[in-house]
Amino acid sequence: MAEQTHRSGREAWKVALPAIGLVIFGFWVAYQFVQPAPPKHIRMATGSADGAYHKFARQYVAHLAAEGIELELVPSSGTLDNIAMLHRGEVDIAFVQSGVAADTEDKPLWSLGSLFLEPLWVFVHDSQEVALLRDFQGLRIAVGAEGSGTRPLALELLAANGIDHSNALLLDMGGDAAADRLTAGEIDAAIFVASPQADYVVHLNKTQTVRLFGFKRAAAYARLYPHLSSVVVPQGLIDLARNLPDADVELIAASANLVTTEEFHPALIDLILQTARRVHGSAGWFSDGGQFPSPDFLAFPLLKEAERFYEYGPPFLQRYLPFWAATLIDRLKVMLLPLLVLLIPLFKTLPPIYRWRIRSRIYCWYRDILAVEKQFREAGEATPQMWKELEMIDDEVRRIAVPLSYADELYDLRLHIELVRESMQTPS
Repeated sequence: MAEQTHRSGREAWKVALPAIGLVIFGFWVAYQFVQPAPPKHIRMATGSADGAYHKFARQYVAHLAAEGIELELVPSSGTLDNIAMLHRGEVDIAFVQSGVAADTEDKPLWSLGSLFLEPLWVFVHDSQEVALLRDFQGLRIAVGAEGSGTRPLALELLAANGIDHSNALLLDMGGDAAADRLTAGEIDAAIFVASPQADYVVHLNKTQTVRLFGFKRAAAYARLYPHLSSVVVPQGLIDLARNLPDADVELIAASANLVTTEEFHPALIDLILQTARRVHGSAGWFSDGGQFPSPDFLAFPLLKEAERFYEYGPPFLQRYLPFWAATLIDRLKVMLLPLLVLLIPLFKTLPPIYRWRIRSRIYCWYRDILAVEKQFREAGEATPQMWKELEMIDDEVRRIAVPLSYADELYDLRLHIELVRESMQTPS
């Protein structure tokens, strides 16, 4: 019985092994089309260490670390520097201010969405009486550092108001350096494009010797420059106790974008945007809760994977599984194709093949039995050679091992051998 079971199992393996090999081959072919795993380490260009970009980026580090992704922050002088690093491939993703530069390089850049509105903060020393930007003639003005997004926007707007190097001292400085010199009275005005959370913006908004310049023609700027929006700092928003500002102040604002290249891994796009939603999704000075990240106010065209995120939300698997598990399943889903294409037909064909192989061990002897019977009928009597052949067939058949489910067919064969034997014993 054990020998019979062993032989049946061996026969099953003879049928199954080629099928298993075919499935493995199908998986190997399909694996060639599986997308590489997302990288565990990415680099992000931020901005100056004292700016809002860098402050927000530190929150990204914490959120991504929880998903097993190491985010390396690369400080820079600002938006133009960030764009240059993206083009050179030195970083994978960057914060970029909208409306700063056209994408004219061979390596196109793409936006993942806008994150928040960045007002154009113009702070003026109390000693200066100015109402419009055109009144800034003759002033010492910090217009932002080289490579920052502030500088080209500030120069563009000042030039539109007739202010340039010929009638004002335009200084290439920004951040804390510009804020300190303005507070000390060493310059007359400083321009920043920054989040309200930037340290130097917070400091200047509460400095008594400095006042926030309001754009009385904010609506006009928003119409003339599509990448700019009109926003309002309501009375008392900065400091209720001191009633700062003491009246509504109109400002114009650009937007902060997350920008990357086509090489950025698609799975990371969804993860980054989910992180951006956690970091920037709450209500702020100039936005409602859930407004950001947004497919509006873009610096570059929206990447198609990001567009799908805004339309449908995070991928189904990433909503319920850890990032590594969701991406693994998503990458390997292409393997389902050979599984379905190969296994379903195999499940239908293997049983008939197995039955054919088992029965072939039985039916093949009928040819020899018929040959002996034919010889007997032609000769009219049984010769010793015929008896020898029939006995050999009977002996071989008795050694055949088949599964119990096929025993009836084996015994039918033995009965047919006995029937031929009886016919050979009966005189013609």
